[in-house]
Amino acid sequence: MSAQVGGRDPKVIVAFIVTALVWGSTWLVIKAQIGPVPASWSVTWRFTGAAIGMFALGLVRGDIRLNALVPERAVLVRAGLIGVSLFCGNFQFVYRAESHLTSGLVAVVFALLVLPNAVLSRIFLGTPVTRGFVLGSLIALAGIVLLMIREYHAAPAGSDVPLGAGMTLLALVCASTGNVLQAGQVARRVPAAMLLAWAFTIGAAVDFVIAWVLSGPPVFSWSPMYAGAVAYLALVGSVLTFPLYNLLLREMGPGRAAYNGVVVPVVAMLLSTAFESYRWTGLNIAGALLALAGLVVALQSRKPSR
Repeated sequence: MSAQVGGRDPKVIVAFIVTALVWGSTWLVIKAQIGPVPASWSVTWRFTGAAIGMFALGLVRGDIRLNALVPERAVLVRAGLIGVSLFCGNFQFVYRAESHLTSGLVAVVFALLVLPNAVLSRIFLGTPVTRGFVLGSLIALAGIVLLMIREYHAAPAGSDVPLGAGMTLLALVCASTGNVLQAGQVARRVPAAMLLAWAFTIGAAVDFVIAWVLSGPPVFSWSPMYAGAVAYLALVGSVLTFPLYNLLLREMGPGRAAYNGVVVPVVAMLLSTAFESYRWTGLNIAGALLALAGLVVALQSRKPSR
């Protein structure tokens, strides 16, 4: 199915909307996890729960069978690479970035995921990149710079805005790598549930090792807020949404699938305003509008990626 046709498929439209809305909320929920438990352990618990949930969902739907639980070696290796890049590296950096930046700002910067997605898609999948896309990307980057300037001046004591921004950019690279790996032919050999269940499992295993090395023995908080956040991020923010996003990657390609990055920060910034007392000024309003306008220009100029 072409990207254009896929874009009009009701399943694709629903997947696009649901993913954008849910992921817009997860930035704030991630912020709620910071403090009681070291970031690495929070990531570990999220994807441990996601792995269990995805295997259960796959078994119920028939996408995973007990007599064929392990996919072929090439698919398992691909799942491992996706797990390490997307469900380990990406979220290890994101959780730490939110220690220094508001959840809404991290989401706005993360909207630039479309840029590395486009570059890596061009290199590995042959997706064309237009001049309009480059122009829009530069406009978006200018908006991000304005947001960072405001954040730097308004940051409370103890915050390290450049470090937070740097971690967010590293998370972008990891997430984009995982996205492109999901769009390749090897990943298409098995149902998304099978691929993601193993990717969650392998990612959680690596997260576990990193957490133990960096933060010592396992730590978990049974407070309703923390445990509820883990459950929400594992089941709603991962088990529900990553298969939907996998559908977008397969039907639209990595570049176009990242379009929901325009909606996600809008939701995240509104929630940040309501729950984190994020204060809007002329500078950050201009930065947010410039960033989103640049992304719209870039996305409208892109040719179908498949």
